[in-house]
Amino acid sequence: MLAEIRGLNEECGVFGIWGHQDASQITYYGLHSLQHRGQEGTGMVVTDGKKLKGIKGEGLVTEIFTADAMKELEGKAAIGHVRYATAGGGGYENVQPLLFNSQSGSLALCHNGNLVNATALKHQLEGQGSIFQTSSDTEVLAHLIKRAGFSSLKDRVKNALSMIKGAYAFLIMTETELMVALDPNGMRPLSLGKIGDAYAVASETCAFDVVGAEYIRDILPGELLIIDDNGFRSEMFAMASNIAMCTMEYVYFSRPDSNINGINVHTARKNLGKQLAFEAPIEGDVVTGVPDSSISVAIGYAEASGIPYEMGLIKNRYVGRTFIQPSQSLREQGVKMKLSPVRGVVEGKRVIMVDDSIVRGTTSRRIVTMLKEAGATEVHVLISSPPIKNPCFYGIDTSTKEELIAGNNSVEEIREIIGADTLTFLSTEGMVKAIGRKDGQCLACFTGQYPTEIYPSTLHPYEKV
Repeated sequence: MLAEIRGLNEECGVFGIWGHQDASQITYYGLHSLQHRGQEGTGMVVTDGKKLKGIKGEGLVTEIFTADAMKELEGKAAIGHVRYATAGGGGYENVQPLLFNSQSGSLALCHNGNLVNATALKHQLEGQGSIFQTSSDTEVLAHLIKRAGFSSLKDRVKNALSMIKGAYAFLIMTETELMVALDPNGMRPLSLGKIGDAYAVASETCAFDVVGAEYIRDILPGELLIIDDNGFRSEMFAMASNIAMCTMEYVYFSRPDSNINGINVHTARKNLGKQLAFEAPIEGDVVTGVPDSSISVAIGYAEASGIPYEMGLIKNRYVGRTFIQPSQSLREQGVKMKLSPVRGVVEGKRVIMVDDSIVRGTTSRRIVTMLKEAGATEVHVLISSPPIKNPCFYGIDTSTKEELIAGNNSVEEIREIIGADTLTFLSTEGMVKAIGRKDGQCLACFTGQYPTEIYPSTLHPYEKV
């Protein structure tokens, strides 16, 4: 389903390109392909080799980058960003890329993820005289870069990156180069591609398919990639450690046509469905998935169980974003506006409804109710991930345990709350097996075991847990 009606939102997506005469147009299409990663704000900064120029705003890619706006964005390189606010909240000033000008040159940067020690670093930097223009944790890196005591920008960036902790995929652009950095844990997806002689980077490989780029490789954890008119060179700013790619990238966030570390997302989700069929063999008449992320899972379950897959739920793609609605009651109505049950498919049937996760339970309850109102005799809910019991501090907007229905209720209690006849979550072991990663993955929201130390803002800025 669309992120804004799910209560589970990833912070953003990034796209960058260097060495192409149509850099801004390519970035536009790249960002459009990443729009599912954030619908609250978007921005783009371009360079012509002499100066940086940017446009940003609150809204969708098609709303901000109008024909007139695009005429102002001419250059050989660009970075862009789509955002859903988590750390720092919303507001125009927090829309990225952030652009900074100084006598020594300009700097633009954007990132996907969240810095767990941003508050501690802000206290430290403010004590040293820094003044922050935004409430975004992204700005912390700019101040660290500016204050680093090294002559070259590369060394200042590497020093600044060594001070931050958390999940991050950074794009940093000056008039003459583009730097790309991924956190040492590799918690966010980031890939390198090529269009002719130009190099592109993107949060998801689906963006390369859209703009006609050839995928080269994934950015390595702890890697700093420097791209300029001479090509690209790679350095490590930190040793890769405790690799922990966000599991929800496979389960929910990423587009089915993207590949993450060599694993196709659609294939991974089908395997999740097959594993669900093995762990939860339900007797039913039809299998249906909640659009869009769960359709692949439902197909996998149907293939493995022999129960036919049907489109029991249809998404209306022409409804406005429900996060602009001020009340919970209107948000719930937004669910009904965006999803409609197909009565001819579910009426008189035992429906197996497959979804990727349950966060707060509101949407699941509404969908189960809709299916039963459309005549389903039974609704069995299968979830292709374990219960989300713990908050995420790495860029997903579940920052407190209290807001998570599984953090405060048993599976049976959740089943009663959402009104399902049965409710089954996929086991952690089954999920890991189905995705099939050779490297590690972050399971913190399921297990409570975080791959980095956490610095709650409620503690002293230099205290950690």
